[in-house]
Amino acid sequence: MADNSAGSHARSWNGSIGGFVVKLLLMAVINAVGIMAILSAYFANSWVILAALVVLLLAANYIYFARRALPLKYLYPGLVFLFVFQVFTMGYTAYVAFTNYGTGHAGSMQQAVDAALIQGERPVEGAGTYPLAVVRQGDQIGFAINDGGEVKVGTEDQPMAVIEGAEVTEDGPPTAVPDWEIVPRAELYQDQAFADQVLGLRVSMSEDADDGSVRTREGTRGTPYRSSLTWDEGSQTLTNTDTGVVYSATDRGNFAGDDGSILPTGWYVNVGFDNFSRAFTDGAMAKPLLQVTLWTFAFAILSVLISFGVGLGFAILFNDERIRGRKIIRTLLILPYAFPAFMSALLWRGMLNPEFGVINEWFFGGAGIGWLTSEWLARAAALFVNVWLSYPYWFLVCTGALQSLPGDVLEAATLDGAGRFQRFKSVVLPLLLVSTAPLAISSFAFSFNNFTIIYMLTEGGPFFPGNANRLGATDLLISAIYKISGVSGGVADYGLASALSIIVFIVIGAISAVAFRQTRKLEEF
Repeated sequence: MADNSAGSHARSWNGSIGGFVVKLLLMAVINAVGIMAILSAYFANSWVILAALVVLLLAANYIYFARRALPLKYLYPGLVFLFVFQVFTMGYTAYVAFTNYGTGHAGSMQQAVDAALIQGERPVEGAGTYPLAVVRQGDQIGFAINDGGEVKVGTEDQPMAVIEGAEVTEDGPPTAVPDWEIVPRAELYQDQAFADQVLGLRVSMSEDADDGSVRTREGTRGTPYRSSLTWDEGSQTLTNTDTGVVYSATDRGNFAGDDGSILPTGWYVNVGFDNFSRAFTDGAMAKPLLQVTLWTFAFAILSVLISFGVGLGFAILFNDERIRGRKIIRTLLILPYAFPAFMSALLWRGMLNPEFGVINEWFFGGAGIGWLTSEWLARAAALFVNVWLSYPYWFLVCTGALQSLPGDVLEAATLDGAGRFQRFKSVVLPLLLVSTAPLAISSFAFSFNNFTIIYMLTEGGPFFPGNANRLGATDLLISAIYKISGVSGGVADYGLASALSIIVFIVIGAISAVAFRQTRKLEEF
């Protein structure tokens, strides 16, 4: 007995040691990844992210090495993912909603200054074009030019200077430069990141800024360029030396000139509630957004009501045991639910095509009905396709709910003289709503944000005339936000898109909260 006890203790000890080693290795990997992320945040000057990463990493080490935090060992991974993918995402969206972040306002003030100086570059008058070679010295790159037989080399930090002992052909680029490596032209075509670095390089011709800076477009020829703008950091102004116009930094993230002009590149700043007010007061934005909002509510409400009605009707019909082949028919009815929504939307888009779609060809004698080009027909088509895709869900739900209804209640209603319609209205439907009302609320929220059907079927069209964001009659708020964000092309306005996202979140949350509270009354029934 003593030997058996000693053996069990030894196995337990070995097991605990093995578990601790595995935990130690896993935590070593987690700490290594965490420290790398912290260093990346530090070098990127992302102090908020850095602080959050430090807190999360310290918490992980405490939780998994402390004996008292046993429940958190299981909860912590889920809490981290909740924080990263939900809390942080919502928080960052809210932050962007109060800025002018978007096209023309995507960086810092210094980046806007650099962009303005580059945009103001013009070839130096009277300066020629020089044969050029890209040279490298360790991690530093520069230009070597042939200036009438003299070889000059410079970098981003050092202006051009004559290099003795360099080799050069008569009218060609330098072929050998002491202490510098000539970069083969093939490398410019093979390494895109290096090529971008070369194309962005500017090397001053001399200490005098009026002589300009050499830049190249293909890596073999260099031309001196001079910016017509000069930057005064003390007064935060850009001055156009050709026209004399002074551009001053404004609190709106722009450089505004004293002649009323504004430079195209700005920087993002906090604009308060401007994005929220623009959605309601900007004439060019408010009217199409109002139309989109009304259609979004109509689409979501009608989608739920019609698909629920169709699904319930089929469920009642095929719940009758007298119908033969019920299993086969039920299988056929749920087929739309089995196909991917985006594929079904693309399929319907082809069938509704006015020129070669089978809907016009088979059912309307080849008439060119513009199902997706007419405002109301496109809306009807979008609603029909969404109902076609969603009614099988309600058919399945209602079939299960009908089969679970208490038989004694229905029998009692029959004995009391209630007819079929009276039983359905007073007994069946209220009992069904007890179990289906929460699902109807979630279905409303899903239809409210049903981006896939709208974008794949109509892309939001037909489009409102004169709208810069290409908003259209079938756009839902979610697809309108997608277009305003500029992800699909065009002018991006992330601030306004984020503000609209927050509004949609609040609206859906408020409607869901009120609706769930009302469903409690059904449970009392």
